[in-house]
Amino acid sequence: MIKRFECINIYTENTKRLVEFYNDKLGIPIVFEGFGNYDGAKIGFNKTEAGIVIWDEKKWGKGHVGKANFVFSCDNLDTTYEELKAKGVELDPPIIADWGGREMNLKDLDGNNILLLEQQY
Repeated sequence: MIKRFECINIYTENTKRLVEFYNDKLGIPIVFEGFGNYDGAKIGFNKTEAGIVIWDEKKWGKGHVGKANFVFSCDNLDTTYEELKAKGVELDPPIIADWGGREMNLKDLDGNNILLLEQQY
């Protein structure tokens, strides 16, 4: 039976650039980079917990089977918005969503959607 969620795989033409976006711009740690040249690099907050694994699509083929929407949380969306803008990240300002919580959307360099929530839902 299914025991836990492992990761989300995304495939890109430029693995180094995408890993650096998540690490340098969004501040998400690189918890595993064992295949060289960022091929198979895992970003997340703990090596043993779920994360995002970024693969080289030129080597492994395109793995896109649908649109990805990554969801992360933060303590303060207003502060996070200003920090990301200062790093040159293009993003929409925080809003109050239909479900009542505060959220903010942006896209990574390959167009995958990233949803930031204030706190957890």
